Amino acid sequence: MSTDARITKDLIQTLEDGKDGFAKGAQKLEDDDSAQIARTFRELSAQRSKFSDELQELAKDYGDHIEESGTVAAAIHRGWMTLKDVVTGSNPKGVLDVAEQGEDHAVKEYEKALEADISAGLRTVVARQLVEVRAAHNQVRDLRNAHA
Repeated sequence: MSTDARITKDLIQTLEDGKDGFAKGAQKLEDDDSAQIARTFRELSAQRSKFSDELQELAKDYGDHIEESGTVAAAIHRGWMTLKDVVTGSNPKGVLDVAEQGEDHAVKEYEKALEADISAGLRTVVARQLVEVRAAHNQVRDLRNAHA
């Protein structure tokens, strides 16, 4: 597997976890008078889906087929699968804590990708997406701090 394929696979798995995590978080928050946070989470879920699709298309252009699903152990490591375990209710702070953990991981994965020897085309996409991933991280952090 090429470095581009490996990095793309890792990022797609991280993005898919984020997409699912934000969607689950939005679902939990809809029932707790946290409609604005739920709306933000739905937007971030859609963003992650768009980023994943973009990386899938880029991989196809290079002739790589990237498997989207990861192992359960890897997903737990990435933080999002703990959402259902940590947050049994719809407590906004708990959901936001878990979301920030997931976002910490996403930022690290993107930074790691940029440290790798990847093609110029992939580097351009990853760098552009990282700007938005960092902005999402900061948005989630600020929401969490507002609910502390």
